[in-house]
Amino acid sequence: MEPFINYILQFGNLNQQQTDFILSKAKTLQMHKEEYFSEAGKVPRFVGFLLKGVVRFCYYNNKGEEITHSFVEENNFVSDQQRFEAQIISSEYIQAETDCEFLVFSKKDWDEIGNTILSWKEIENLILKNCLLKAIERRSPLVSEDATSRYFLFNEHFPGLVNRVPLAHVASYLGITQQSLSRIRRNVR
Repeated sequence: MEPFINYILQFGNLNQQQTDFILSKAKTLQMHKEEYFSEAGKVPRFVGFLLKGVVRFCYYNNKGEEITHSFVEENNFVSDQQRFEAQIISSEYIQAETDCEFLVFSKKDWDEIGNTILSWKEIENLILKNCLLKAIERRSPLVSEDATSRYFLFNEHFPGLVNRVPLAHVASYLGITQQSLSRIRRNVR
């Protein structure tokens, strides 16, 4: 629970009573590798804070190919926030890449936190802004760099992740084939 509290305190001041209230609304969720935290075609049920593990966000393109567009590691929020807030059907998947442990909040409990703690909406907006900026920072180089540079940037942004997730998902994230990824990895050893 401490990593979660430390994370949210980066974005605003909360007293002990407020953090205790937030924690009282959280539930622990264990997920096995390859299970879905959220699925396309369903309304997202939770906002989660990843205590342990790795998840990926993915979707299927119009050719039916699975595309990984981001990864999230420990001590970060995990949600399809826009669709969670609106309680509408998601168009993407959030899948456990490893066994995972989350703190999760239902829509009812998340709204109750926002309605009880005056500064929560501001904290939530700063967290969302931070997550968006991180995602942009990680994705932007993937557009303009060659495959080898993208691989190096991936390792810089996600140290050690290449050893924790399937290489097919890394290749998809980098926008290259798995064969190209294998060749790049062989050449940089």
